[in-house]
Amino acid sequence: MPERPIRLFGDPVLKTVSPPVEQIDDGVRALVADLLDTVRIPGRAGVAASQIGVNLRAFSYNVDGEVGYILNPVMVETSGDLELLDEGCLSVPGLWQKTPRYPFARVRGIDLDGNEIELSGTGLMAQALQHETDHLDGMLYLDRLEKDERRSAMRAVRESDWF
Repeated sequence: MPERPIRLFGDPVLKTVSPPVEQIDDGVRALVADLLDTVRIPGRAGVAASQIGVNLRAFSYNVDGEVGYILNPVMVETSGDLELLDEGCLSVPGLWQKTPRYPFARVRGIDLDGNEIELSGTGLMAQALQHETDHLDGMLYLDRLEKDERRSAMRAVRESDWF
């Protein structure tokens, strides 16, 4: 399957809550293959289905050499004190902002066989799980920024050559 183009800030699909995958069929299998191909590009930690224009609850990840996916992820646990971490997004190219994230996160969902799976981690994995789940809930990392940081980020978006 081919790498899919990334939807950019301003595309309505990025602000839409993604419904769960109801039936695992050839279309969902093709979506997962595309998500995996798209996330394998160096420098990418995760890709949500909405970022490639598909409004379904699924994402892929590529963290510390581990590449995978999850369907219907639900955040079931975050822990620790919120930390301000440098974070960017493929849908907001070229911007990195201090984003509040928990140091631990756990999501639960299913695989292509319908089996329940769980992903959890600290560091970049925790950040990716929170970031990608936010995408599926119709949120961008910009929505998590503190007021002054968000104002600065939105100015940078308006001044960018891609917006």
